[in-house]
Amino acid sequence: MPGKVEIKEIPAALTWQIRHEVMWADKPLCFVQLPDDATGTHFGVFVDQELVSVISLFIKEQQAQFRKFATRPAFQGQGLGRMVLEHVFTFASARQVACVWCHARTSALGFYLKSGLQPVGEPFQKNGVDYVRMERNFPGSIMKQPGS
Repeated sequence: MPGKVEIKEIPAALTWQIRHEVMWADKPLCFVQLPDDATGTHFGVFVDQELVSVISLFIKEQQAQFRKFATRPAFQGQGLGRMVLEHVFTFASARQVACVWCHARTSALGFYLKSGLQPVGEPFQKNGVDYVRMERNFPGSIMKQPGS
């Protein structure tokens, strides 16, 4: 396990460099900036005060989507991603979210399955990368039906 680990809420702008470095280094920095970044909650994982992993959460009613989840390669495989993802699940559940979902790269399917997410629907491609929607439902939350 790495040194002292902290998970903190951070401004969206602090996520951009790691998103860019890990996910889309061949694209301009603006490619990893989301139009709805201002409405999201962004978390950073700090190891010995160095930002090494980021994830962004967007809650809409009783569903939450996490996006742009990235960990610097030197810090992958150390449990940090699973730790921040559990933090996101706890954060969302405390806000009565019934379902947390993402569009997961199929190359990371095993990680998401181990984290309790399940694939939903068929794989698809975006920007030359294969994805699948993954969801984790929270049994204690009750989804509101439209009009109720």
